[in-house]
Amino acid sequence: MAAISADTMTSHEEYSAKLELPFPLLSDTEKTVCREYGVLKPIVSLITRTVLVIDRNMQIMYRQQGMPPMAEVIAAVKEKGVV
Repeated sequence: MAAISADTMTSHEEYSAKLELPFPLLSDTEKTVCREYGVLKPIVSLITRTVLVIDRNMQIMYRQQGMPPMAEVIAAVKEKGVV
């Protein structure tokens, strides 16, 4: 599991340390991945916070804008038979 945003690696390191996150935060400062997965608002170039679960074949298994409860994300992944 990983998280990605357009923030810098320095920002991610501080945020990850503060929250003691057990997964890496990846930086997409050029917004390439955000654009590829359709979470970049095209006119204003802002990112819509979105939770995506992507399988090993790079297929989206779960997509929800905002911050869904972790239990919802886990249930959706279990329903797909991944966990």
